[in-house]
Amino acid sequence: MKKLLQTVRKYPLSVLCVVVIWVLSLTPIFPETPLDNVAFIDKWTHLVMYGGFCSVIWFEYWRTHHVYDYEKLFFWAWLMPIVMSGVLELLQAYCTGGHRNGDWYDFLANSIGATLGSAVGLLLVRLKK
Repeated sequence: MKKLLQTVRKYPLSVLCVVVIWVLSLTPIFPETPLDNVAFIDKWTHLVMYGGFCSVIWFEYWRTHHVYDYEKLFFWAWLMPIVMSGVLELLQAYCTGGHRNGDWYDFLANSIGATLGSAVGLLLVRLKK
């Protein structure tokens, strides 16, 4: 429990992003909006959401550390968001009673977003040195 509280104190925005993504991903129904007419809006949303999420992780790591553990960053700031994305797509496909559907193109958009967000984060870390 102590480790969890330390993580929340060090990375509050990252933890908030995780909670928001889980809630949004498992909410049964969203109302229609005028943006529904934009081509691939769902995929762009996924890309931006995961790109922003990974950028936030990198920023908070950058803010709280002076020596960088790139293996840890690779795992927590790139790989784990992609794994979380896959788990959420599976949960949407099999555990939402048909209200949501898992989409492997969403997973691809999430992965691209995580990669772009991590690239931005890596650039931020490199510029700090």
